[in-house]
Amino acid sequence: MVKFDLIVIGGGAAGFFGAIQAASMKPGLRVLILEKSSKLLSKVRVSGGGRCNVTHNCFNPSELARHYPRGEKALKSLFKSFDAEDIVGWFHSNGVSLKTENDGRMFPTTDRSETIIECFLNETERLKINIKMNTPVTSIARDAEMLIVSTRGEEQYQSEKVLVAIGGHANPEAYQWLVATGHSLKKPIPSLFTFNDTHKKFTDLMGISVPDATVRIAGTKFTERGPVLITHWGLSGPAVIKLSAWAAEYLHDANYLFTVMVNWTGSIQEEMLRKQLTEFKAQRGKLKIVSNPLFNVPTRLWQRLCSLSEINDVKIWSELANKSMNRLIEYLVRCPFEIKGKTTFKEEFVTCGGIDLQNVNLVTMESKVVRNVYFAGEVLDVDGETGGFNFQSAWTTAYVAAKSMMQ
Repeated sequence: MVKFDLIVIGGGAAGFFGAIQAASMKPGLRVLILEKSSKLLSKVRVSGGGRCNVTHNCFNPSELARHYPRGEKALKSLFKSFDAEDIVGWFHSNGVSLKTENDGRMFPTTDRSETIIECFLNETERLKINIKMNTPVTSIARDAEMLIVSTRGEEQYQSEKVLVAIGGHANPEAYQWLVATGHSLKKPIPSLFTFNDTHKKFTDLMGISVPDATVRIAGTKFTERGPVLITHWGLSGPAVIKLSAWAAEYLHDANYLFTVMVNWTGSIQEEMLRKQLTEFKAQRGKLKIVSNPLFNVPTRLWQRLCSLSEINDVKIWSELANKSMNRLIEYLVRCPFEIKGKTTFKEEFVTCGGIDLQNVNLVTMESKVVRNVYFAGEVLDVDGETGGFNFQSAWTTAYVAAKSMMQ
């Protein structure tokens, strides 16, 4: 049986960062990373369309923590130990410069996820960290003061400490070897997904993006504002995906059958909208309605809203009847979409759920159930909005776990 000082289970973002931090803090540390698949850092590779959205330009721990539907309270404290500013500094010190985009997302200046992957692989080589792929772990057991990690290939490894960083999984079976040790599992369900529209009245407008819209789930308080993208299956874009995270549990319980209302104007409410349309009707009565979009609504979308409001191509503003104006207002501020189902992107699957935070000491990331077993990343019941927040929680929890293990 081969012995190590630290075994890291999971070759993803949290696993690699935890291994690198631990080995950096204690030179000569014998570290082994066990990855069940034939791929390392797979989410890093596909994140941000292959550019890797490393973190978010939010350097206030309390403000940063507010971007997590699950885990906010724990992360608020953890971010005081290692936050977005710290990961930016770490990458910079390792030769990787990051840039901030207009929406706050941060990427390597190369716009290549391979830059991040190469950085990690270089560090693991420098620190002589062992990596073994195609090695699924089947159990952790204790033998006196040591932990025995068994794999599907019937290999066993011995270590004083273990960091579990297996990521999030759609199938609860992926967590059963952890449940067998006494840990509780919050059922993993999807977070960060797009909405499938049953009626598909807007399908032919796919590709149209509205930079500032408000999306609300009818009958609830769940609402988000931001860019919305019309797709061939329904609705996507940051506002929709962010909404899916905050409403993940509600939408799962509703079996993904719900109604979404979209305010295409952003934040203009019905009363103000009616006032502005009435003024426009009085001042520009001779202009054709369909060919003169308002409120920054894209032309083709404006034309569709007019069509649904039964406003034909030749009608001018002075001819607009109150009934048609009411319909237009309704479609502008409460455009309904009957949603049936969701679309998740398998490579970037993010889970709401995971190992119950009550099983973990949220100061050290050590398990309360099995001594010297630590957790980091999405294996925990922690998930954030889209925009680099899930990677940030991975970096932070991995750093804190490493620091605790090396003390």
